[in-house]
Amino acid sequence: MRAKSLSLVAALLASACTTAGPDFHVPPRATVNDPQASAPFVSADDPAFAQAPVPDDWWRLYDDPKLNALVTEALSENADLRVAQANLEQAGALVRVAEAGRDVSTTISGGTSLGRPSSTGISLPGTVNYDIGASASYPLDLSGRLARGIEAARADAEAAVAARDYARVAVAAGTTRAYLAVCSANARLSALDAILKLQRETLNATQRLQRGGRGTAFDVTRAQGQVDSTLAQRPAILASRQGALFSLAALLGRPAREYPKAVEACTVAPQPDRPIPVGDGASLLRRRPDIRQAERQAAAASARIGVEVAQLYPQISLGASAGFTGPVSGIGSGDAFRLNLGPLISWSFPNRPVVRARIDAAEANERAALAQFDSTVIDALRETETNLNRYARQRDRLADLIRARDTSARAAAQAGKLYRFGRADFLQLLDAQRSLAEAEATLASARAEMIDDQVDVFLSLGGGWSEK
Repeated sequence: MRAKSLSLVAALLASACTTAGPDFHVPPRATVNDPQASAPFVSADDPAFAQAPVPDDWWRLYDDPKLNALVTEALSENADLRVAQANLEQAGALVRVAEAGRDVSTTISGGTSLGRPSSTGISLPGTVNYDIGASASYPLDLSGRLARGIEAARADAEAAVAARDYARVAVAAGTTRAYLAVCSANARLSALDAILKLQRETLNATQRLQRGGRGTAFDVTRAQGQVDSTLAQRPAILASRQGALFSLAALLGRPAREYPKAVEACTVAPQPDRPIPVGDGASLLRRRPDIRQAERQAAAASARIGVEVAQLYPQISLGASAGFTGPVSGIGSGDAFRLNLGPLISWSFPNRPVVRARIDAAEANERAALAQFDSTVIDALRETETNLNRYARQRDRLADLIRARDTSARAAAQAGKLYRFGRADFLQLLDAQRSLAEAEATLASARAEMIDDQVDVFLSLGGGWSEK
């Protein structure tokens, strides 16, 4: 009988001597392995871009000390980054929990009991027995359940690192965007003030002409309407600037009223003095933290299949226990000593259908994670190409708008001279000045949009974090 038991144990050990579940590999047909995904960007064939590596600290391309200081502070103080760091630390703790499952576990127990034969009288005292001892067990993990659990926990921790890095990307881009938005708003206000100055000069001249009998009240009213229309644009720009300042405060981990006051004085949005370095698809796939996060999540899902498959096998550990058991009257005697040593086997036969269902669920979860990995890669490439193309076309549009603004400025100046010499009527002058105001406003808005598109390019390229 003893030989049969040992044979059964040996058979069970042999059946469970491999790590359960699949080893994770990115499928050959995954989008990340498609040669077209690693090719140069279609939209990067433009003078605005350079086929050079994207620097992690891309915001330094603007060569603005204030911006550099703001991003450094945001990366240190931002509340969302503190959340991401805490999530990373939690994932690391869970790895240690999983790894501790391989350690020896010990138990110390003790107790007493009162026993009495059923044939004795009720009034007779029984025998007081005691049991005290210690036990230890070491899991053999022949099925790989613990190994797969550790593998899943480590993959989760690596995904948490990628999530933290992606948060850094977002914070760096958000800080840069907010700072440039403040500068851009002030630039728009400066352009608006220049137009207002011209329109007020026209209004004053019209009022003088009316007093001298050469103008009409209608001319004055129309000139005043031009001034009022331009003034009406200021509140929206001021609100946009203040909103950007409040955003800066939040990104820096401050209350809204503690926004950086020195930034209010920025009147010229800085621009990189060289084409934007964009790299290629292959470098993007290596650099984007969200792609790395999706790949690690798929790896964790694969490892959890093994955790569930291991439930089909017996859980075997080496155990030992020692102690004293017997009547209290003979406590500590040699006869009371006990010692046990041997393998401990547990196997839950009734739950096999449940285990099979959990395996099916884990495999479905892995398929979903791999599909999400593909989706993340596809979205990253689409987003990058779209932002590159939009920025390049916005630059073209800006060049056209600059020419249109310059033409409108010449026309307004010419209309002013003609009006003063009586060779053009007041309506022509107002129309020329209105066209100039519209051209200036459109140009200022286009510059702000181009700056925003520029930050979108850097954001989609995934700069802003470092493995150092």
